[in-house]
Amino acid sequence: EVQLVESGGGLVQAGGSLRLSCVASEITFDEYTIGWFRQVPGKEREGVSSISITDGSTDYADSVKGRFTISTDNAKNTVYLQMNNLRPEDTADYYCAVSLPFGVGGLIAILYTGWGQGAQVTVSS
Repeated sequence: EVQLVESGGGLVQAGGSLRLSCVASEITFDEYTIGWFRQVPGKEREGVSSISITDGSTDYADSVKGRFTISTDNAKNTVYLQMNNLRPEDTADYYCAVSLPFGVGGLIAILYTGWGQGAQVTVSS
């Protein structure tokens, strides 16, 4: 069973930066797409970014383009989400998720089959 563990959340002032990490275990890392999603209580889960470990292709929500960067360290089975110029509206619980083997994912939550426990990000104004 795939296990995903997020870390790196916290409290930051607007304009600041955080880097989230997602460590995946029990998978052949380069067969998957890893996505980052975020959710605010009472709202639907929103796709933030994704990366295909297979071919390196990435996807970003319009709201984070130019501010967030997704990357991987395949040797560590880890995906990072570098978040710069954070805004109060980025406040949410952030989750990483894994696709089916060789599956697509993009920013569509239902295409992902495994989820981490979440990391809280709070951006103060």
